[in-house]
Amino acid sequence: MEGSSCKADSFSNVSLRPLDVSDIDDFMVWATDEKVTRFCTWEPYTNKEDGIKFITHYVIPHPWFRAICLDSKPIGSISVTPNSGNFRCRGELGYALAWKYWGKGIMTQAVKIVANTIFSEWPHLERLEALVDIENMGSQRVLEKAGFNREGTLRKYIFLKGRCRDLAIFSLLSTDPKE
Repeated sequence: MEGSSCKADSFSNVSLRPLDVSDIDDFMVWATDEKVTRFCTWEPYTNKEDGIKFITHYVIPHPWFRAICLDSKPIGSISVTPNSGNFRCRGELGYALAWKYWGKGIMTQAVKIVANTIFSEWPHLERLEALVDIENMGSQRVLEKAGFNREGTLRKYIFLKGRCRDLAIFSLLSTDPKE
């Protein structure tokens, strides 16, 4: 999928493509927003230079990090981070979307695109999982609508934004039906 656009069926104007430094202005829209970063492991960006460093040093070398685009304009990001060693058979899904696009089905469509392509792109992958803050009901609905199974709650699993938080764990297996 590197360098190509993957069109969605329900939203023909939603696509995924590599995020690049030239996307910095669009990236800063969601990456500086406290509503967007509330449940993320990172704090909102406060300057363009830090955003450029993130894209240059993390996004570009990342094995599977994409911009979520609406009519070719980046409005969010989605990634699959591979595990290594004994955990090589699984990858972790992460995503963020500019708040003005929440509740429109865009993230669900982006997650479905990933679910329909990642297992063929990475044949060694057997499991795609997502960890979601227990208070993030919107993200939990996205995963459920995209066909992920909620496996349970990881109690007091991560110290984030000043407190120890519970996370819900979701998974999609390579053998699960895809939409």
